[in-house]
Amino acid sequence: MNFFIPISKLKRKIWGIVVSKTNQTSWSFLIYKAYWHSLFYKNNKQTLNNNYLASVPNPGAGIGHQMANWIAGYWFSTQFFLKFAHVPFTGNNWEEFLGFGEKEEKVNELLLNGYKRVLLPLFDEYNNKQLEIIRNIIKSYCNRKVVFITEQDQGYKDQYGIVEQIKNKFYNSSNRINDKLIFDASNFNIAVHIRRGDITVGQVNGNVNLKSRWQNNDYFINVLKNVLTNLNQNKPVSIYLFSQGEIDDLADFRQFGKINYCLDMTAKQSFLHMVFADLLITSKSSFSYKPALISNGIKVCPKLFWHGYPVNKSWILADEEGSFSQKEL
Repeated sequence: MNFFIPISKLKRKIWGIVVSKTNQTSWSFLIYKAYWHSLFYKNNKQTLNNNYLASVPNPGAGIGHQMANWIAGYWFSTQFFLKFAHVPFTGNNWEEFLGFGEKEEKVNELLLNGYKRVLLPLFDEYNNKQLEIIRNIIKSYCNRKVVFITEQDQGYKDQYGIVEQIKNKFYNSSNRINDKLIFDASNFNIAVHIRRGDITVGQVNGNVNLKSRWQNNDYFINVLKNVLTNLNQNKPVSIYLFSQGEIDDLADFRQFGKINYCLDMTAKQSFLHMVFADLLITSKSSFSYKPALISNGIKVCPKLFWHGYPVNKSWILADEEGSFSQKEL
């Protein structure tokens, strides 16, 4: 058995432990070099800053999580009046699929061209005092060529803040010529994402985090019933279930007639179909929340979720039982 751990991975693990232990303390910023730099190189001038900001997609996370990291970097670059720099996702060329890397400066290229990498402290996006510290750090480097990197998994709750930008990137991507859909364009296509797989084990071992993400089949059945009862359109309806496991695990859905079970579809194909569905029913999962952000269709989503939702007519929020206002649909 090979017990060798790469030094870089070991450093990231140790640093992650240090950050988690100091987070929420009054001295959490003290462990960052950038904070001390801002104390010794104060700059009170309101100057334009030509530096960059980026977030590193978590290499051990799924695509929904990695997209959340990337979106946070894009959002905070706009909030701190910096230019955005791109860091690739890990595995399967997701940034090409999404169009996220196109026409963006790349962090690695900037570093090769004389820019310095500066790690920003983990901050609370709703804490004005901490935000002011971050602004002071950024100003202290305004006369140097710097790429600021947010701390791993820097929080950004309302991921829809740059929804128009990510839509433009996706729909205008050169990759769209490769899209292949199984939907019948003459039908009204409903996509239902039922999160299973990674969270199933949590129902056995009692993992609180995984249990909080679980939704029984009954929730999705109730949402579907409410949708089909109140849907006002003349096309035939086709229902597609995107999940993991066996068809027998989803036998309750046979009451809706012919169901298209998409249990073995690749992650990219599942993502693509959720984007282009006429109506998407999401679960408590970043994997269906992200296609919902890009989708131009109707979205029915769980009201209790860790990210925010835009306030407009294409977003309908359901309670824990799957009920929502008929008027919304």
